[in-house]
Amino acid sequence: MGRIRVLVVDDHRIFAEALATALSAEPEIEVGAAGSAAAAEHALERAAADGRPFDVLLVDADLGSTTTALGPPRRPRVAEPEPAPRRTPAGLVPAPRRAGSALAPQRSVAPPVPPSVVPSVVPSAVPAVRPVEPPAAAGPARRPADGITLLGRACHTYPGLHAVVLAAEEDPRRAVRALHAGASGWVAKESSLTRLLTVLRGVLRGETHLPPALLTGVVRELTTARRDRTESERLVDSLTPREKQVLRCMVAGLGRQAVAERLYLSPHTVRTHMQNVLGKLGVHSTLAAVALARRAGVGPAEAAAERP
Repeated sequence: MGRIRVLVVDDHRIFAEALATALSAEPEIEVGAAGSAAAAEHALERAAADGRPFDVLLVDADLGSTTTALGPPRRPRVAEPEPAPRRTPAGLVPAPRRAGSALAPQRSVAPPVPPSVVPSVVPSAVPAVRPVEPPAAAGPARRPADGITLLGRACHTYPGLHAVVLAAEEDPRRAVRALHAGASGWVAKESSLTRLLTVLRGVLRGETHLPPALLTGVVRELTTARRDRTESERLVDSLTPREKQVLRCMVAGLGRQAVAERLYLSPHTVRTHMQNVLGKLGVHSTLAAVALARRAGVGPAEAAAERP
């Protein structure tokens, strides 16, 4: 299979460093680390431009919401090698930092590394990972992304990328959202390193990996969504062709006057059609009708005028 390039994205600095170091102990894995969505997108773009794209995006589901003793949010960072951590009876200790390093020891005391996918002792010959500052992005700032939003954008931009979610808790709804965004795996943070490596290698073979305890909830969520969609489709099918046109205009966000102009109808006629649509769908507002239409797969009206 060759070397596997993995980008770890987690804004809990100590956990991310320890995880990246543990993964890099595997001879076939090459690891990068990023401490924010912006840093991750920069790292993915740079790697693709260099002709060495990442194979797997390993991203924290709670990216952007972590609050630790390390102080205020940090500027985006990407990865560079640095000396390995040392071994002690207490476990993994981050390597000393050079003066002026972005990761130099801070006055506040960070919480201990949770018992997770990181082994207690890492061979001293393995290089650690030091995040550094990427260049400042030009243009307007992008809205901060959580882990799953970042995952969706990355999978859309880089179709060959495989994404795996790291999560502190098992949440079927978020897991379904991650799967829809393009994730191929979901790994609990307390999982063993062996389990994580199994998932990473599996997703590269085209497999989808979910914890057994999460699978039942995910199936239930998908089944419920399918049932809701089926019922919504049945209600939409009860509409006349003209009412469906009006509904599509409502989905497009058009008001009564705009719908009248689009369909070459009088505002009074449009009002009647809208009332009929709400009644047949069993809802009491335009917003509820649009939500139901979306569940049924109804898209907005095209920009071109829809004639009778």
